[in-house]
Amino acid sequence: MTYAQICESVARLRRRYGDSDPARLCREMEIQLLYQPLGSHPGAIKGYFIVCKRIRAITVNMDLPPVMQRIITAHELGHAVHHKSSRAQAFHDVVLFDQTSALEKEANLFAAELLLTDEAVVDVLNQDMTFYSAASQLQVPMELLDFKFRIMKWKGYKLTEPPEAASSTFLKNMGVPQDGYSEDGFT
Repeated sequence: MTYAQICESVARLRRRYGDSDPARLCREMEIQLLYQPLGSHPGAIKGYFIVCKRIRAITVNMDLPPVMQRIITAHELGHAVHHKSSRAQAFHDVVLFDQTSALEKEANLFAAELLLTDEAVVDVLNQDMTFYSAASQLQVPMELLDFKFRIMKWKGYKLTEPPEAASSTFLKNMGVPQDGYSEDGFT
């Protein structure tokens, strides 16, 4: 799947439903959105998308902070939109934002494009913030902002390289406040 296809699918959803909130989009698209306690330990399942008897459902770990639940919902909505025929796979901390899987990368790009408008990112960057401060201001992990940067570079924006590339291990501490992590999981 190309950047163009991902961006067009997000634009089509925004046009059709007049919204980019992943929970509202799920309702509008008749995708069941379920919240289940799946644990807050590092290996806990964060969420998954499944189709059973033509009923589409996204399950999100309700033990995660609300900001992370929104990101997980957007990621899983990406699977619902682009990977309808793929077998369901629950993901743990090592799968979200993992670049080794094409399907996961596409879902991450979809979530970044859905949750972060170009205008919002440019506005924050024009405030002369560091990359990490910009991610915090936008209320997303720096890895999601890195995926948005990739899309914006493809669109022709001139952006400097982020200080770090998206890591597959950042979710390890999500949902478990520890030193260096705030309640929402971001520094």
